[in-house]
Amino acid sequence: MILAICLSPCIDVNMEVESLSVGKPNKILNKRIYFTGKAINAARGLKRLGVQVQATGFMYEGNGRLFEQELHYEGVPYRFVWCPGRVRENYKFVDHKSMLTEVDDISPEVSGEKKAELIGLVRTLSSRCEAVILSGGLARGMEPSYYSDVFSVVPSGVKKIVDTEGERLFSALGCGVELVKPNLHELESTLKMTVRSKEDALAGCRQLLDRGARYVLLSLGKEGAILTDGSKNLYCKSINVAMNSTVGAGDAMVAAAVAALARGDSMEEILRCGVAGGTAAVTTPDNITFRREKYEEILDGLEVHEI
Repeated sequence: MILAICLSPCIDVNMEVESLSVGKPNKILNKRIYFTGKAINAARGLKRLGVQVQATGFMYEGNGRLFEQELHYEGVPYRFVWCPGRVRENYKFVDHKSMLTEVDDISPEVSGEKKAELIGLVRTLSSRCEAVILSGGLARGMEPSYYSDVFSVVPSGVKKIVDTEGERLFSALGCGVELVKPNLHELESTLKMTVRSKEDALAGCRQLLDRGARYVLLSLGKEGAILTDGSKNLYCKSINVAMNSTVGAGDAMVAAAVAALARGDSMEEILRCGVAGGTAAVTTPDNITFRREKYEEILDGLEVHEI
């Protein structure tokens, strides 16, 4: 089984408007609501691939039951640490010029007692797992070191996968991590560098390897991804698909790559699966993960090359 830990769930409300006029009434043309969080998204993707997975993390009493409904529908078992307050709600407005305006909410604070409760829960649940995914942001007021606090109770034989950036990533890497999955922006932001070529990208990946990662899966967006262990550098170009939404694409990449990793697949197959998952996710406008049949169709057309 794979355990997916979400420390900061959120509700994304995406609205399409003709034009966004400040101080005036605005009519919504289309609206989509996503009950999300990077690890929760990854759990859905894993379930769609037929992998045994369980979701955990913090959840909030005010509106968290909506997440239970979504996960129940997907068939993903869950066990959350319930906290006072409401899951944060982020609003995204897109007008006819494809101009994006975002209004991001802040999460409630989590008490020391609840933080300790989750640590204990992860200790129990991870003892029965092959891999643990920890990804995304933190609740308000939490220190980046909480990433290492969580990973410190995961048994040594369990693979640790992390998808975050900055000090949270550095904190996790100190515990020894099987796989990290930054995108280009996260790599540049975390390492305070500019990537202008694949050589620059690999140099950044090597810094993460030196800090404790076994593999780095670097997402290049629509260009595909790189997977490296420092000795073997692989590249897989994505294929052209109709791009309907990028919501959850990185999380789908994590889900598919981790499924391959847990099976003991080769680096080549881990990379192919990751790119197929991320690519399939952008074809689904009304969902935050992929359809398995689309994933398998894309997977068949991908090739991996050494760089």
